[in-house]
Amino acid sequence: MQTMTTTIEPSVLPPKFSAGPKGLGDPDDKSLRKVETEVLIPKLMREKAKTEKCISEVAEFNACVKESSVFMVFKCRKENNVMKACLGDWYKNEDFIKECTEQYLTERSEYRRTGNKKPVKRA
Repeated sequence: MQTMTTTIEPSVLPPKFSAGPKGLGDPDDKSLRKVETEVLIPKLMREKAKTEKCISEVAEFNACVKESSVFMVFKCRKENNVMKACLGDWYKNEDFIKECTEQYLTERSEYRRTGNKKPVKRA
């Protein structure tokens, strides 16, 4: 009589990072690593603030830069300050931080569940 045994692959990672259906981590885990809180979520916040929250300020700054080329450092100070103020307000907004964190966790869970990466948007 033969018995089937399953072997568990040894890993240097803790089980919560190597478990799950695809071996990419537990999809239901909501804990965040330091790199996620300090790098990945702020990156998502920057992208989202630029494309959804401060659209006109970013567009004005981009137009100024295109017109000024080499002298943009001097000519676009006002537009740059307005854009930075708008983005800074969103970076400090607790609801926006929670929204971006939830979006990140949802995307990470989906990746861990399916193994499909979100396509990278190139400008």
